[in-house]
Amino acid sequence: MTISKIFAPAKVNLTLHVTGQRKDGYHLLDSLVVFADVGDRVTVMPATVSKFEVTGPRAEGVPTDETNLAVRAAALFDVPVHIVLSKHLPTAAGIGGGSSDAAATVLALSEITGNTRLPEGVTGLGADVRVCLLRHAARMRGIGEDVAPCSGLPPLFAVLANPGVDVATPAVFKALPNKANPPMPKRLPQGLKTRAFIDWLASQRNDLEAPAIAHAPIIADVLAALTALPDARLARMSGSGATCFALFETEQAAQNAARLVADQQPDWWVEPARLS
Repeated sequence: MTISKIFAPAKVNLTLHVTGQRKDGYHLLDSLVVFADVGDRVTVMPATVSKFEVTGPRAEGVPTDETNLAVRAAALFDVPVHIVLSKHLPTAAGIGGGSSDAAATVLALSEITGNTRLPEGVTGLGADVRVCLLRHAARMRGIGEDVAPCSGLPPLFAVLANPGVDVATPAVFKALPNKANPPMPKRLPQGLKTRAFIDWLASQRNDLEAPAIAHAPIIADVLAALTALPDARLARMSGSGATCFALFETEQAAQNAARLVADQQPDWWVEPARLS
């Protein structure tokens, strides 16, 4: 019996520029996306009757019906399978947990069925699913359909922190006063050392940060805590929040900083991560 086990990494928006809004309400983005070495795990097994279960340290409250993107992703293949989602990432957190789970489910079912072509409807699962299928540094534009791999990024080490509040993405977008902001430069820098690349990132933005803080003021506390960490070069929010990240030049600095934050804020979700 074929069993497919796929890692579902956390997605981190190093930048997120909101560059416009279409007539149908969808927002246009220009975002540099990377993936962390922390995430969920998806196991898919053939079955006579479809079954979906959620386990793991962050399983509480995760839906097991069709509102879960992984369930919807599996339904696109129309074959009975048993899916076990081991949940390690916080939900509604701005790090693409649900989209990454859906992408991992698609990859697992493609492996089991031997169908290497993506089924119709994959992109309709959510704006982040296409980039999560790539699972590598990428520039994401449009409404998420324009994904271009990015090479030449230096090693990046981070502390990810989430204070345990859910942030509704539609509410954050709705609160953004200006929907037409400048995009990133046409050409992104390549070949920079880690420090220089982080300095360049500091000149870019997450346009959703201010409206997210207005919606959930504790995000400002997370950013302040990360900014104050020894050797932190940049602190920023990912996606629509509430997860934030701090970037460091070395893995050891990130690990030391993560321990410090976890000690100071035992109720927060805190993880050191390598981003790529």
